[in-house]
Amino acid sequence: MKWNKLGKIFNPNDHEWAYNFIGFAQSPQTIVFDDFVRVYFSIREKDKNEKFISHIQYVDFEFDMKTIRKTSNHKVLGPGKLGCFDEHGIFPMNALRVENKIYAYTNGWTRRVSVSVETGIGFAVSHDNGETFERIGDGPILSASLNEPVLVGDPFVQIYDGVFHMWYLFGLGWKKYSDGPPDRIYKIAHATSLDGINWQKEEGLKIITDKLGEDECQALPTVIYHDNKYHMYFCYRSSFDFRKNKNNGYKIGYAYSLDLINWTRADEEVKLNASENDWDSDMQCYPHIFKLKDKIYLLYNGNEFGKDGFGIAELVHH
Repeated sequence: MKWNKLGKIFNPNDHEWAYNFIGFAQSPQTIVFDDFVRVYFSIREKDKNEKFISHIQYVDFEFDMKTIRKTSNHKVLGPGKLGCFDEHGIFPMNALRVENKIYAYTNGWTRRVSVSVETGIGFAVSHDNGETFERIGDGPILSASLNEPVLVGDPFVQIYDGVFHMWYLFGLGWKKYSDGPPDRIYKIAHATSLDGINWQKEEGLKIITDKLGEDECQALPTVIYHDNKYHMYFCYRSSFDFRKNKNNGYKIGYAYSLDLINWTRADEEVKLNASENDWDSDMQCYPHIFKLKDKIYLLYNGNEFGKDGFGIAELVHH
């Protein structure tokens, strides 16, 4: 699958934000309306202790995916309650239109002491066509379990043949590679549901093979059905020395399936070459694939995990 990179299309630093937001537009994910495309993303603010808190905001694009119609300047969905799984924010959020509502599957996170973070998957619903979202409860709909002990998150949901399918990640655990803080290891998994709220996991089953060895980290799966196949894009990296070392940083991976059960990894088919000395020259991460009329697009973040926004590519050959 050959992609034509169209460059960076959104930089949060070019816009005014309420609530002391300080940039980052991480994990862009779409809802297509009748005459525009809404892209939700995770933005950051600093709390009184100078720690990051994640909020959801959005930007609306015309169908050319260049012209910005408006940005949100209100609270779309913010952090959860004191002590809850999403106390320190939402990153990312996957939105799905279901009849006359928009469902949101959230990756909520909270800081820990012995390790940096724990996550769970939450659920919220919009009753105002995606302007704001309300949690249906303060707890997660999916979280750590017997064989998925940590870091359940990064949900992406589609409905096929009346069944909700969720692809998400779960952590195998944490590992110390140096004198610094521990690093996490996580893999992509799959769950199903009949109502979008109560889920059945394939407990602890890793559905995508490793390319970098057993400590490879896989994140942000996104799936589309096209040309009689299910196509999954995701990002992967080494579990250590990945923040500044571009060789160990995030790259875009790819797998395909005919039955939603067996996936064949084929990263070599991505053909999304990184630019030289550009916004995505050191890192490509957090992909999101979507259809817009007769075109298929891929949104993704670049260097520094999306600090300066996101870009887009168009599928030109498959």
